[in-house]
Amino acid sequence: MSGKADSLKTILFALGANFAIFVSKAAAAAITGSGAMTAEAVHSLADCGNQGLLLLGLKNAKRLPSPDYPLGHGKAIYFWSFLVALLLFTVGGAFSIYEGLHKLHEPEPLRWPWLAIGVLAFGIVAESFSMWGCMREVNKARGDHSLWYWFRESRQSELIVVFGEDLAALLGLVFALAAVLLTMITGNPVFDAIGTLAIGVLLVLVALFVAVEVKALLIGQSADPELKAAIHAFLEQRPEVARVFNVITLQLGVDVMVAVKAEMRGDLSARALVEAINAVEGDLKTRFPEVRWSFFEPDVAD
Repeated sequence: MSGKADSLKTILFALGANFAIFVSKAAAAAITGSGAMTAEAVHSLADCGNQGLLLLGLKNAKRLPSPDYPLGHGKAIYFWSFLVALLLFTVGGAFSIYEGLHKLHEPEPLRWPWLAIGVLAFGIVAESFSMWGCMREVNKARGDHSLWYWFRESRQSELIVVFGEDLAALLGLVFALAAVLLTMITGNPVFDAIGTLAIGVLLVLVALFVAVEVKALLIGQSADPELKAAIHAFLEQRPEVARVFNVITLQLGVDVMVAVKAEMRGDLSARALVEAINAVEGDLKTRFPEVRWSFFEPDVAD
């Protein structure tokens, strides 16, 4: 990956946009009786709560290491990100599907459809602003890689979640707008119910994709392949190292742990061996600031 995105800025962008959208949607849903609008209002409220959980996760991840947590609390952000994915699946997706099925069995005519259209148009503008802020940070991180490659290989779970939320919200607004327009034109409230179901299915799919990516980090995923390759190349070029046997990395939030087994060059005394290892580890952390912990297992050449 090319760089680190500002996750905090991305979350705040999304929180501001979603709160404004929620207020407008909730008012419009109460006036119009639109099921799609109700689903969208609940979705935006859930997104606000989700961003609050991500902010809590970022704060918890900064807690200092302790005897019980010697590698720190960096992975806390993965727990909160996974919880957000579950909420997106249940509160967002499952509720919308339930609301859509209810509207199919008991269709209700829309009231004040133009108000719903205005609110949805405002929501699309606000959500586009949030998506713009998110994509600006995503582009910093992904560099020349495709968006799909970034999504699969990124180790910033909170950014993955916000991207998934913003994408689902923007597409959901488009679905809701199409549902309201078709209902208004045809006078058939079934289109509103279908739109609500479509929003629910969309949220469930996005939540599943996000959950799968965050699950890998929660279990214990390595640093991204480019960083791991760069660390391996750095070690091989060191004059103190004759051969690198293995490099293991572990992503811990914004930090990375590195474990190395390498053959050291020369017939070194115990003191000289320690000094060589310290030099390698010191330069490694200078070259790669994200490496917070390093463990070096040496093997002296014959």
